[in-house]
Amino acid sequence: MKRRAFLLGTLVLTACGTSEPSGTIRIAGGEPGGFYHDFAALISRLSPGPLTITPIQTGGSADNLRHLREGTADLALTLSDSAHLESGLVALGRVYENYLQLVVLVDSPYRTAADLVGKPVSLGATGSGAALQGERLALGVQEAHYPLRNAVDALKAGEIAALLWSGGVPTPELDRATGIRLLPLDGFLPKLRERYGKVYERVDVRMGVYGSSADVPTIGTPNLLVCRPGLSAEYAGAVVRLLVAKAAELVPQQALGTQYLDVRSLIDTGRVPLHPGAAAEYRRLHG
Repeated sequence: MKRRAFLLGTLVLTACGTSEPSGTIRIAGGEPGGFYHDFAALISRLSPGPLTITPIQTGGSADNLRHLREGTADLALTLSDSAHLESGLVALGRVYENYLQLVVLVDSPYRTAADLVGKPVSLGATGSGAALQGERLALGVQEAHYPLRNAVDALKAGEIAALLWSGGVPTPELDRATGIRLLPLDGFLPKLRERYGKVYERVDVRMGVYGSSADVPTIGTPNLLVCRPGLSAEYAGAVVRLLVAKAAELVPQQALGTQYLDVRSLIDTGRVPLHPGAAAEYRRLHG
C-alpha cells in the first residue's frame, strides 16, 4: 500500500485481539530536560503488558544512532537529517517535529545570528542533533558543546553569548530560565534546503513562548523512531500499535499546544524506509 493511500484514511486504533510479544527492548532517548528523554519515558510507561520498553539516557540523535550501531539499544529517536547520514536504518514512525532554537539573554545586544560571529556559543551537546545542525548553519562562532542544563547556566553566567538547542516548544528547561529570547533562523533555510533537501522546513515559535511579544521564525526537522532491520516483526508491530493506540498520551509536556502525534503522518518517514513489520502493521490497522 502506498503511503499516500495511508494518509487519505484514518488508522484503526484497536489491536483487533492481537497478543503482545513478551520481552524487553531498549530505546535510546536523550538528555534530561529534552524532548527525546520525555518521549522515551512516556513510551516506556505506556508499553503494553508483557513487553517492556526501557529508556536509555543519551546525548541525542548521533549518540542514539551509535547505540544502535553498537547494539546497546533496539530503538532510537533521531532527527531525520542525522538519520540520513546512517546506512541500514529502518523506521517505525515519524514522531513530532523539533524546533531549532537559538537562545540569548533578553537584555543582550544580539538581534540576529550574524551578531554572534566570533562569540562563544554552545552548539548543542556532543552527539546531539543540534550539534550537527549547528555545524551546518556555519555561524562563525567560537564553538562550545554543553548539555542543555549546563548551557543555560553558562548563558546566565555570561560565559557564552548564546546556546543552540533542538527540541519541543516550550522546552521546560528554557521555560524556567526567565529572561531569555530567541533569534530568528529562517534566513538559513534556503541554503540548507538547497544543500540537504526538504528535511528542513520553516516553523514558527509562537508569540508568548518564553515571553516573546511576536512569533519567531526558525527551522523545523522531523523526528523519527528508528531501528535496525533485524528487529523482529513482532516487536516492530507492537511498537506501531502503541504509537497508534496511545497517540494522545505520547505527547511530552513540552509539546503540548504546539505539536501532537498525528497517526496520519506516522508513515511519512521520508528517505528512511519503514521496517517491514511496521509497514505490515500499519496496513493491518488501516483495514
